[in-house]
Amino acid sequence: MSYTIAITGKGGVGKTTITGLLISRLIANGRLPVLAVDADANSCLHAVLGVKVENTVGRIREDARIEASSGKVTGIAKQQMLEMKIAECLVEAKNFDLIAMGRPEGPGCYCFANNVLRDVIRKLSSSYPYVIIDNEAGLENLSRRIVQKVDLLVMVADPSKNGIETVRRLHKLAFEMNIDFKRLCVFINRSRTGKLPEEAVFLKNETEAEFVIALPDNQEIASFSERGESMLSLSPENEIVGMMDEFVKKLF
Repeated sequence: MSYTIAITGKGGVGKTTITGLLISRLIANGRLPVLAVDADANSCLHAVLGVKVENTVGRIREDARIEASSGKVTGIAKQQMLEMKIAECLVEAKNFDLIAMGRPEGPGCYCFANNVLRDVIRKLSSSYPYVIIDNEAGLENLSRRIVQKVDLLVMVADPSKNGIETVRRLHKLAFEMNIDFKRLCVFINRSRTGKLPEEAVFLKNETEAEFVIALPDNQEIASFSERGESMLSLSPENEIVGMMDEFVKKLF
C-alpha cells in the first residue's frame, strides 16, 4: 500500500518547491522509490526535480481524441494504445519517477485527462511505496477524486493574513468535498522571521492539523528557483533541508 502525500494551496506560495523538497528528503531518508505526480496543468515540477518531460497526460488526451475521431482505433486496440502512451509519459530518474498532467492541447474539458491520470496513479502506485502529488491551486484535483485517499494532506500558505485565511478556507472546503485524508500539515512558507505569524498560531486548534510549521525565507532556495536548479542539489547544511528531514522522520 502506497503512502500518498498531496500538496495544495493557492498559487505562488511555493507548493512545487516544497513538493520537490519533500521528494528530496524522502529519498535522502531511504523512503524510495517515489512516484512524483505533477497534477498541475501548468507543469513545472520537472524543473524543480532536474528532469525533462517529453510527454504529458494532456497530450495523450489530444492524441486519443484525434485517433478516436479518425475511427481507426477502437476497443482493445484503443486501450492498448492508451496504455502504451501512458508508459511513454513516465520520466524515470534515480530513486523517483515523474508523470505530468500537462495542459490538453485541443478543445474540450479536462475530464478525459483527469480520468486517465486517475487510472495511471491507481495502476502505478502499487509499484511505489511513496506517491507525492503536486496539485494545481486549490482543491480541484482532489475534488475530482484523482486519488481516493490521502495519507497526508499538505496545505501551503504565505505568511500574510490573506494567506492564513486561505488555509482556513481550504480546510473547510476539504470537509465540504469529503476529501479523505488521515493527517494534515500546514507549511507557512517564506516567513521573514522564521516563526509562525500571529494569525497562524491558532491554526493547529482550528484545523486539527498535526503539524503547523513555519519555513523561513531561504536565500539558497530562492537562488536555485531563480536559476531553475533542482531541489535535489541543495546543500545538506541548508536550514530548510534539516527542517524537512526532521519532518519526514516524524511521519513514519
